[in-house]
Amino acid sequence: MADSAGGLTFDLADPGGEGIAHLLLRRRVDEDEVRLPLTPTGDGRLRAALPSTVELAEGRWDAYAELYGAEPERLVLGVGDLRSLLDRSPSGSLGHVAVRIPYVTKYGNLTVRSWRRAPHAEAGEIHVGTGTTTVSGRLYGTQLGAGAYAEARYGADGGAVRRAEATGVGAEFTIALDHPGLAESARGDWQLWLRPSGESGPEVRLARLLDDVVDKRQIYTYPAVVCAAADGSALVGPAFTQDNDLVIRVVSVSEGAVEQEGKG
Repeated sequence: MADSAGGLTFDLADPGGEGIAHLLLRRRVDEDEVRLPLTPTGDGRLRAALPSTVELAEGRWDAYAELYGAEPERLVLGVGDLRSLLDRSPSGSLGHVAVRIPYVTKYGNLTVRSWRRAPHAEAGEIHVGTGTTTVSGRLYGTQLGAGAYAEARYGADGGAVRRAEATGVGAEFTIALDHPGLAESARGDWQLWLRPSGESGPEVRLARLLDDVVDKRQIYTYPAVVCAAADGSALVGPAFTQDNDLVIRVVSVSEGAVEQEGKG
């Protein structure tokens, strides 16, 4: 069960035994571990709580039961109650946003996807026009100030950067991204960043995290617009990555046609 503050509660059947029991969360990238005590609830179940105050680094955490001295065993997900994750609106007073979404892997096992962004720019309404994609959203942990702007960055090292307009008041922002300019630039995914205080302030990645959808790539899809370019026409439009970060995707028209054919 999930709560609106970012905490999780895990219940599992108690097989019976003596000794100490733990729920183990193990992060895939470095096998960092978080152990949570499993305590009897009195009705044949064991319960572990992961409060929002316990830090869980960003990544995918596989869940195991470590019962009464036995070797850890992967857990499968039974009934999950994620209703509290819908339409979350954290205060941002702690300077960061913490999101944990339990989900079932393709093998039926339980994993928790965790994000921790400080600060965070939550992408809300997205409108794709003929020449511009407009994204409205809300900042958490900071606010829009003088000299605010957005950036579209290409490449792992952000080697190519195109600046975009950012407007708004306080925590609310709107950015406008130019299609033709991106079509004339590199093909691929352009990461979207907000600079709420200009060059001297934080760099905030745009993402959509505050719901119960662990992978938005096939859930939230948007049209792409054909733009003429010197090296051939390109399809330009917004998309989400496997980490639920928002990007502007630029592909050649021929590549886009092949991708659509594959989906059919």
